[in-house]
Amino acid sequence: MQSATPSSAAQPRVPDACFLGPYGENDSLLEKLVVEFLRDHVYWRRNFHPEDPPAISTAAAQHPEYQAFEARMRRELHQLSAALKKSVPFHSPRYIGHMASDLLLPGLAAQILTLPYNPNNVSEDAAPVTVELEVKVGLQLAGMLGYVNDPARPDCAFGHLTSGGTLANYQALRLALAQKAFPVALLAAGVPELDLPEDVWSAFNLHPHQATVLVDRWGQWLAQASAGERRRWQARVQGERIEQRGLAGFFAAHPTLKLPKVLAPITAHYSWSKGCKLLGLGRAQLELLPERGMRIDADALETTLERCLRERQPVLMAVAVMGTTEYGTIDPIDAVVDARQRFAARGLGFAVHVDAAWGGYLATLFRNEDGSLRAREEIAAGFSAFPSAEVYSAIAALGDTDSVTVDPHKLGYLPYGTGAFICRDHRAVALLSEEADYVFHGQAPKDYMGRYRSLGQFIPEGSKSGAAVAGVYVTHKVLPLDHAHFGRLPAQTIRSAEAFHARALRFADDLRDVVRAVVPFAPDSNLVCFALNPTGNRDVAVANAFVRRVHDELRIDPSRPLQDKQFFGSVTTLRPDALGETETRRILDALGLDPATLGEDGGDRLMILRHTLMNPYLIDHENGISYIDLYFEHLGARVRALLAAGN
Repeated sequence: MQSATPSSAAQPRVPDACFLGPYGENDSLLEKLVVEFLRDHVYWRRNFHPEDPPAISTAAAQHPEYQAFEARMRRELHQLSAALKKSVPFHSPRYIGHMASDLLLPGLAAQILTLPYNPNNVSEDAAPVTVELEVKVGLQLAGMLGYVNDPARPDCAFGHLTSGGTLANYQALRLALAQKAFPVALLAAGVPELDLPEDVWSAFNLHPHQATVLVDRWGQWLAQASAGERRRWQARVQGERIEQRGLAGFFAAHPTLKLPKVLAPITAHYSWSKGCKLLGLGRAQLELLPERGMRIDADALETTLERCLRERQPVLMAVAVMGTTEYGTIDPIDAVVDARQRFAARGLGFAVHVDAAWGGYLATLFRNEDGSLRAREEIAAGFSAFPSAEVYSAIAALGDTDSVTVDPHKLGYLPYGTGAFICRDHRAVALLSEEADYVFHGQAPKDYMGRYRSLGQFIPEGSKSGAAVAGVYVTHKVLPLDHAHFGRLPAQTIRSAEAFHARALRFADDLRDVVRAVVPFAPDSNLVCFALNPTGNRDVAVANAFVRRVHDELRIDPSRPLQDKQFFGSVTTLRPDALGETETRRILDALGLDPATLGEDGGDRLMILRHTLMNPYLIDHENGISYIDLYFEHLGARVRALLAAGN
């Protein structure tokens, strides 16, 4: 049985060599790769200085202490291996819960290959190969997003990897604040010949592109000055910078300025609250905007910006989300960019950042092999409904934003520990430079690649894994970030989401005698949520209790064998403060729930099932199996059993 969309048969399938596979089908391929490159690593060690004799004798393996150590090591590794069998089966098409799936073989093999070399991607002194690969990864991702990725261009983008999206979002805040405050420092220092704004308010509220131009002009001006004059002006400007004064000192020196706000949708990831605290702005400076259909309300953004302009309240950044964690919805990025352009022209400049931790790799579907943007009609030919006009316009506007967060360890199918931060114009990154004499030496090279080989100067982390970088880089080389290569993976997930959506609607019709079932939002990407309520029930708290019992059969239970579970899913909630009154009433009415019961007995929000459909084998063409159909059969049986038991 199959639930493929009508157009799916004509679509190119994901290459079968991409993954280890749900059944471990490609075990021999992975084993060959690991053994080959482990041996290659050993040959490298032996040929580094072949005149050096072995430090460990051939007889060592016969020593009782050696054997005892090996026995302890084997025992602990066997215990670890046994314990890990309780892990979440992300590899299986029966797993449709959180944002995880099987790992791409190129990335997994490249990371395993690189681990014994243990490169530390802080500088080329510690990682002469993988630091350069990390800079190239930033350029690969920049091209996927529509940024300039030619290092010969002065406005080339720059990106680097992080431990995850949270740290990438923090880097975005850090860069935006440095960029916003730097023109004020130039003005306060009285730097001549730079065509600076006339007053502090104007300097603090430049369009980020204008601020970047000032950073570039300042660097050129210094390069032409004498050595003594350069030192004197560098010291004067440095003394006025927010990084030197700190927030308290900077705003005390400029009392007419207020702390800037960060504007983000109410569904924004909690990392934005963390980031505002870490940066010292405080949680109070994070203003959460209402949404419409679980996407940022452009009218509310407009109203907020009008108020900020009227009250002379600076805005540091407006955040749009490309693939919300809970629902996979995509904010109108184009509307946020348009608002920034209009308000910057009126004297209220701010950065636009896109949190695409989840949805970033969907952009591969929108890119031709030469990096150009595909037409919507061409993309849509492969799907039933994707992309909507709104989603297309949003993703097409990525190149006009200032920075983006992407998580290769999510929809990039790579091991955890690989987030990414990418900014539109690398010249602004000079503001983040930090120097440590024991790591970084001499003046920064003028060429792009040379400058960023001292990567640790610009990133929030110190020591970081070069092996993770190798995994991302090799994956992007094997599967270039365009629709014809990497794009085949997210294309398959979109087709699965469309099939899942259609099957959910059929489920709702088939079981309408016992349960009201609703897809609250048509999917923008590859997450589909599903709301359930026993037919005849009007109470939100009762509906929530029912969904919890349904989810009990879909969640990980470490006390039970994994094989006891047929499928694995997750839950999330719909909050009235995020939905708004109109959307809340629409969804509750569709479920037959009384809005008056919200807030009673723990029913202040609606619990719903959440499904992440990123496994490429949800529709198994080889064996003619649809795990989507199997899931809904299982869900239907579970629902009927619970209701028959009076639960």
